[in-house]
Amino acid sequence: MGIKLIKWSVLYFVIGVGVGMYMSISHDFALKPVHAHVNLLGWTAMTLAGILYYLFPAAESSLLGKIHFWLHNIGLPVMMGALAAFVYGYEQAEPLIGIGATTMAAGVLLFAVNVWKNVKPSAKD
Repeated sequence: MGIKLIKWSVLYFVIGVGVGMYMSISHDFALKPVHAHVNLLGWTAMTLAGILYYLFPAAESSLLGKIHFWLHNIGLPVMMGALAAFVYGYEQAEPLIGIGATTMAAGVLLFAVNVWKNVKPSAKD
């Protein structure tokens, strides 16, 4: 899960930079919240989670780690796609923002439980 999270986070980094470039070139900054959330929740948070999972194999191999990965990677694109649609006037996308955010937040909560349960000093520490 650690390496998968890191690899997926790079995809979100590319998307975040792409959205930033689009806004800069077009002078249309409506997607600022999408840009910020993709970079924070996609690139940064997933990279850090991936590093933690890589450093702590018990957390990485747990069912909580696997569920976190999927909830994060289902919820974030749904939330960001719906948010992008919403800021451009598609008000019917608003419920999808909540569904994506709730899905991702559940993944983050499971990540927190996983860290508290499975991140421990090794025998050599």
